[in-house]
Amino acid sequence: MQRKSAFSRRLPDLVTEELVAVLSKKGTSFEFKQLFDIIYERLKKRNAASGGEEMLRLRAYEKLQHLVSRGMVKKTGKKYKGLVSLANALTPSEPFITKSVS
Repeated sequence: MQRKSAFSRRLPDLVTEELVAVLSKKGTSFEFKQLFDIIYERLKKRNAASGGEEMLRLRAYEKLQHLVSRGMVKKTGKKYKGLVSLANALTPSEPFITKSVS
């Protein structure tokens, strides 16, 4: 009998929250540089822009590409646009699996 001692999926982090908030605006498309500038400013206001701007840029790009691959963001050329399913990015798709005590 195999037991999992870790969560199967973590909750979204602040970068993902900000990506969803910005991309959820209807009818707006962003290039990555413009999108990152907005997200970076919002994270600085929340005192959550730690680790340096370049590292944060890499994390934001990785998270954005993950949202694209999950079909929540549409990439057209160099522009990104949030889709209706983007609201699901902030909710876990699977229930949490916690450590069982025997």
